[in-house]
Amino acid sequence: QVQLVESGGGLVQAGGSLRLSCAASGRTFSSYTMGWFRQAPGKEREYVAAINWSGTSTDYADSVKGRFTISRDNAKNTVYLQMNSLKAKDTAVYYCAADSSSELIAPMLIEDYEYWGQGTQVTVSS
Repeated sequence: QVQLVESGGGLVQAGGSLRLSCAASGRTFSSYTMGWFRQAPGKEREYVAAINWSGTSTDYADSVKGRFTISRDNAKNTVYLQMNSLKAKDTAVYYCAADSSSELIAPMLIEDYEYWGQGTQVTVSS
């Protein structure tokens, strides 16, 4: 069982930066692929980024590539999402999720993630 708690969301101006954190409980955290997803009002939840168990492999949605960076610290049971050059269209509730697959097989598939956090709101003002 893995419990996930996101933090770090807030209101930021366009062009600014935020760093989201996702703290995980459970001794198996280090073996999980971790992902970030987001959901804007009236839209479906969409994939943002993922990282494999060791942090050696990452993947990004085209919409955030070059602006967002996912990382993890297994000693702290935490995964991060550094978001730079934020745009109004990045406004959404951001969720972290855990997939028991250790490597990135199909990181964009929502159904592959067994555990989800409650989400943190990110609002980018233009």
